[in-house]
Amino acid sequence: MSSFKDLRIVDNFYQTSLFFPMPAVLVSTLADDGSTNCGAYSLVQPYYVAGKEYYAMLLSCRNSSNTAQNLIKRKKCALNFFPDDRKYFKEAVRLGWPGDTTAEKMKDFSMTLEDGLRAEADPAGRYPKVVAESFQVVECTWADTLDGAESDLPLAEGEDHYQLAKYHDFNGITSPYGAHFILKVDKILMKEKYYDAIVNGVTRRGFPPCPVDYGYRDSKNFWYHRHRRMIAELLPVRKTTLASVRYAADRIDPTVRFSDDALEMIVNVPRIFLPTVLRGCVSWARENGVSEITAAEMKIINDKRSREKKK
Repeated sequence: MSSFKDLRIVDNFYQTSLFFPMPAVLVSTLADDGSTNCGAYSLVQPYYVAGKEYYAMLLSCRNSSNTAQNLIKRKKCALNFFPDDRKYFKEAVRLGWPGDTTAEKMKDFSMTLEDGLRAEADPAGRYPKVVAESFQVVECTWADTLDGAESDLPLAEGEDHYQLAKYHDFNGITSPYGAHFILKVDKILMKEKYYDAIVNGVTRRGFPPCPVDYGYRDSKNFWYHRHRRMIAELLPVRKTTLASVRYAADRIDPTVRFSDDALEMIVNVPRIFLPTVLRGCVSWARENGVSEITAAEMKIINDKRSREKKK
């Protein structure tokens, strides 16, 4: 007999039928009058993380919200990750109340707005401001051409939901009340302390204090978890043998050979990623007229990869 109970699945199941940890984010967009609107969201996550021509985030929201309507009209937004502080979370809860206009919700906004890096790089453009208290900000543009969402129109005055003959599957207006926005990542803004941690190596003290939101769970409260001390767990060491790496390398390209000292430098690469790494090495060798990759060439390849990651 199962040790679990069968819980009924209802609307907003991630809040009503699950204990589901989520980030706490303020999404800033441009309102009709050019001012910045901030809305509180937790249904934000990475979407395209590798292998595409751009990286992307996914935002799920109510389609009649200020955020959704502003994105449909002007495409730009910023995802502001604010740190764990009770006053910031209290403000996020206030900003999450549905139905307020931009003027009403931003009149008593308790945080600080400033220009992001996109506005700095393009002074003639129009971009929403970012929240200065954030430890990181992701500036984005809605990829509205996906799923044919470029034809989506804003709601008419007085309407509170969409009534369409057909809704999109994954981008734009996806139901009478819901919307999904695939957001191209334009820039990642990071406060200096955490920038240094990512570039130079993260320690326990190098992590930002992130609140974990559990969403609306009863008739009067939003619940979240305070940031606590980070705990590190060592990765398992599964060193591949040189012979197995040699076996894979010899089958990538017969015209490019690898020395043993070169292959020793990649024996710790997880087996599932090894073919991709080897193909990248072979591609570099072809471009540079190299027929044998030694430790010296492998160091050049690794340095090139590190520079690309920093960019």
